[in-house]
Amino acid sequence: MHSKTPSFEYAMTAKIIDGVAVAASIRAECRERVARITAMGGTPPGLAVIVVGSNPASQVYVRNKIRACEDVGIRSFRRDFPETIDQQTVIDEIEELNADPNVHGILVQLPLPPSFDISRILRTISADKDVDGFHLYNVGGLVVGGTVFPPCTPYGVLKLLEHEKIPLEGKNVVVVGASNIVGKPMALMLMHHEATVSICHAKTKDLAQFTILADILVVAAGKPNLILPQMVRTGAVVIDVGINRTSDGRLVGDVDFEGVSRKASYITPVPGGVGPMTVSMLLVNTIASCERWQRHELLDVSAQAPKLAAVR
Repeated sequence: MHSKTPSFEYAMTAKIIDGVAVAASIRAECRERVARITAMGGTPPGLAVIVVGSNPASQVYVRNKIRACEDVGIRSFRRDFPETIDQQTVIDEIEELNADPNVHGILVQLPLPPSFDISRILRTISADKDVDGFHLYNVGGLVVGGTVFPPCTPYGVLKLLEHEKIPLEGKNVVVVGASNIVGKPMALMLMHHEATVSICHAKTKDLAQFTILADILVVAAGKPNLILPQMVRTGAVVIDVGINRTSDGRLVGDVDFEGVSRKASYITPVPGGVGPMTVSMLLVNTIASCERWQRHELLDVSAQAPKLAAVR
């Protein structure tokens, strides 16, 4: 009788952080908050989305955001413009939305046409309605821990870590990717939670010497399979923010999920990890904006108009 050939395949050890489930619980809380606002006679939260051009990916993202709004009771106002539109027309539209009391959040779907000055467009959005967290006021607020609206993706990452009761204080955290949307704000928000943060980018030499030391590794580089098992410390928490489409149409992250999940203690999948959280945190920010405006109304109704004008 021949003995069975031993298998050298390792079982998955990491706990998979289910972003879909966490996002669903956050949306349930959002529905309750919207219901409370309307029950008190307040204006329901409203989110305006500006789309320039017909980028297929942008169309999908916008549809998902509008569907999510409908799911929790947020009203959505979509403004579509052709790619040939001039920048000033879009700026004028943003300024009208800034003044609209039914709109509590404004986002401009990126990318914009190459001729547009993205910084100017984002600066035009009122800081009090900047639910994407891209306005200079909100970005600057990250430095001192006083931003009005945290950027949605880093905010979602923190909520996933919080849900899993993963401590940040004193932990070595490495952020791979230094974008203005994810990497930089992620590092600042982690520092605010008293983590020791290193940030790596495209010019970092010998990336592995940094990632191997991480208790928590957040990867947002936009490069599939950038992080391999030998680059990850055993027992590390791995958050994969990347989303890439392969030649055969699959969606994958920046991390070798199969290999790294055998070393990590926690890991997020792609899809189904950070992605659903980004949209949910957009809803949270929009409702928070509405609640802030409602408080202005409730504090002194007679002075509502001048107070709101000052906020803008």
